[in-house]
Amino acid sequence: MLVLALVGVGAVVAAGFYLKSVESDIERLDAFDGIPEETRPEVVEAGALNMLILGSDSRDPESTGGSRADTIILAHVPKDRSGAQLVSIPRDTWVSIPRTKEGRGGRDAKINAAYAWGGLPLMVQTVEQYTKVRIDHVLMVDFAGFTEIIDALGGIEVNSEKKFTSIHPPFRTFEQGRQRMDGATALDFSRQRKQFADGDFTRIKHQQQVIKAILDKAASGGILTNPSNLNSFVRATSSAVSVDKDMSLVDMAMDLRGLRGNDLTFMTNPTKGTGRVGSESVVFDDSDKAADFYDAVRRDSVKEILNLGK
Repeated sequence: MLVLALVGVGAVVAAGFYLKSVESDIERLDAFDGIPEETRPEVVEAGALNMLILGSDSRDPESTGGSRADTIILAHVPKDRSGAQLVSIPRDTWVSIPRTKEGRGGRDAKINAAYAWGGLPLMVQTVEQYTKVRIDHVLMVDFAGFTEIIDALGGIEVNSEKKFTSIHPPFRTFEQGRQRMDGATALDFSRQRKQFADGDFTRIKHQQQVIKAILDKAASGGILTNPSNLNSFVRATSSAVSVDKDMSLVDMAMDLRGLRGNDLTFMTNPTKGTGRVGSESVVFDDSDKAADFYDAVRRDSVKEILNLGK
């Protein structure tokens, strides 16, 4: 999608043909299968776009196996395509999960349990039930694949809020301030949470920094002038991303080709903080503020979204 976002108007047609050749290699997902239509939110503002972006890390050193959705982002693109608001929902947020026809779910749990219990459809249904926002498209991203994407860009620059050492081999030390990172270093940076008082909230912030840095580097790094680097970037991206069956990457890229990194606003789901439910450490949402926030998303009221997301 970045390719068309970055090319000049005269190259759009050629870039479109190129993306068509890449699109056939991207895995397609059954994201909405089996979701009862009567349970889905209605479209309030036609023309606005809401995408669910789910991230996993297949090579996370802390992974103990099983299906997980470690990163959950609701991306709202307003009708006028003036920008995009990316809302991170902490994976430990305590929500009500619908029951599947196989009898799984049907109780309160951490939101990422929905993916483990019912795959993408239950994850979509859970997010829609929680936010009351209808999801138009779904993207799955393997964050482990970001290493190849970042290396194809020649590295990115990320600002670390403090000096800290990774808990994973080779135990890199990240200095305070702005620094250049290759793919492996940036992925390591985005995994860290145990060294910080607010744990997963810092991990979310780091992931947002890495995502924005990739967009900024792609937009300013001259990648389009080097066909080899451009091809490596696009192929690495296509191997790390899966999308729902109805998404056309070419149409999406054409639709969003004017967006740049500065047009993105990163937010976090309104929360009251962390606590415990039984033996589980969870994140409690601020239900009143969340209700107002997602109502603004449904109505495509960007000004309210930005104000409530502060």
